[in-house]
Amino acid sequence: MTDVWKSHLYIDGKWVDASSGETIAVVNPATEATIAEVPQASVADVQRAIDAARRAFDDGPWPRMEPRERAAVLRRMGEIMRRRSAELIALNVAEAGSTQMLAAFLQVGLPIDHLLDMADRVLPAFAFEEGVLPSIGQGIGQGVVVREPLGVAALITAYNFPLFLNLFKLGPALASGCTVVLKPSPYTPLEALVLGDVAEEAGLPPGVLNVVTGDIAAGTELTTNPKVDAVSFTGSDAVGRQIYGQAAPTMKKVILELGGKSANILCDDTDLDKAVVDVIGGFTTHSGQGCSLLTRTLVHESIHDELVARVKAALDYMKVGDPADESVTMGPLIREAQRQKVEGLIRAGLDEGAQLAYGGGRPAGLDKGFFVEPTLFVGVDNTMTIARKEFFGPVGVVIPFRTDDEAVALANDSDFGLGGGVWSGDPIRAYQIARRIRTGMVTVNGGGGGLNPNTPFGGYKQSGLGREWGAAGLDEFLQRKSIVWSAGRP
Repeated sequence: MTDVWKSHLYIDGKWVDASSGETIAVVNPATEATIAEVPQASVADVQRAIDAARRAFDDGPWPRMEPRERAAVLRRMGEIMRRRSAELIALNVAEAGSTQMLAAFLQVGLPIDHLLDMADRVLPAFAFEEGVLPSIGQGIGQGVVVREPLGVAALITAYNFPLFLNLFKLGPALASGCTVVLKPSPYTPLEALVLGDVAEEAGLPPGVLNVVTGDIAAGTELTTNPKVDAVSFTGSDAVGRQIYGQAAPTMKKVILELGGKSANILCDDTDLDKAVVDVIGGFTTHSGQGCSLLTRTLVHESIHDELVARVKAALDYMKVGDPADESVTMGPLIREAQRQKVEGLIRAGLDEGAQLAYGGGRPAGLDKGFFVEPTLFVGVDNTMTIARKEFFGPVGVVIPFRTDDEAVALANDSDFGLGGGVWSGDPIRAYQIARRIRTGMVTVNGGGGGLNPNTPFGGYKQSGLGREWGAAGLDEFLQRKSIVWSAGRP
């Protein structure tokens, strides 16, 4: 099979036409050229996919396989994707606008590594069954606690890190024994549809993985259909709240990985030679389209001016353009609507009195594509719109502080709590500050926790519910059952 996955839905182990007869144009955000037309799934198509997943869970072999058997299939899927990594990288560059380096490392390489880790390390060692200590009272009894798959899981992913998000949901969902309906963003459907091709080659039983495209109606069917037991969603906090409400009438398990406005604290003893790279990456990686990026830089007032000067100097060397060019270090935003949102927030920052230290407009010489200059604001107060709302664009803000207590208070003064960072020459001081920040992940001196499958990922407050990655991610798709028996009566 070659490219049939580009023009069909994957339902019940088969490539099928969408009943709507409509298509979705997949647009390269750097060139504005249409690179593919994929089918637009109707509500009826989504219902077919849900029914297939329901049958596969209730009557099929997947939930009843031994963990090592499921691990073997996941391993084959990971090996197939690794073999096809060049193709996946090219897809990511074309549909998501990633730079070549980001696509190879973070968008494609890392999630495949995590999937293989799930198959080779997490799943074989996971305690699906644990003994219960005997009890003494009215009788003497003991038993076990078993972890069982939730059932049919709807996985709804965002456009910014397509394969990354798809695999970080799909891996643990399949490892648990759940069956799945995966719906990607209509902006980036190709890296989800190719997973049907991968599953077919790996020998995943029919109905265990179903991939549908679609719009709001398709997503609403997934979040409200009573045959769906769990919903895992990555996207904005506004949509996350809607999904939470839609899932409530049928009491679905809901896992939400939502927005962020994460703070990076630079103490007075920070090594700026190292921290500057982290600060720039905090708002320019993937053009700022990352929920856990460190877009608020809180810097001690004694090093504020030096930091800003260094960041501005480094931004002069950033090459913005079509990421098909390997020398490009920052690509486009996903669509014109997103660019307009970012530009509106830049105007709000200026209207509220913040000062532009760098950028703020559109790059010269790029007539096609949805580009915005890397942009840095200073003179920012934490009450300003640009300090509180998520841009999802290449815009950073710098806010000075005087004491560690003030830095912690500023970091926690946010509706979000997904990521965070602390820089200090004293690792004990940095750790103590990190403990006080109310957020799901904190890096110390640039530590790469996000690369480690042993670090659960998820948010506090409006940043979501539940955790992803590794054993913690697997556990989200399981529920506990206590089975107890009497060993005798007095």
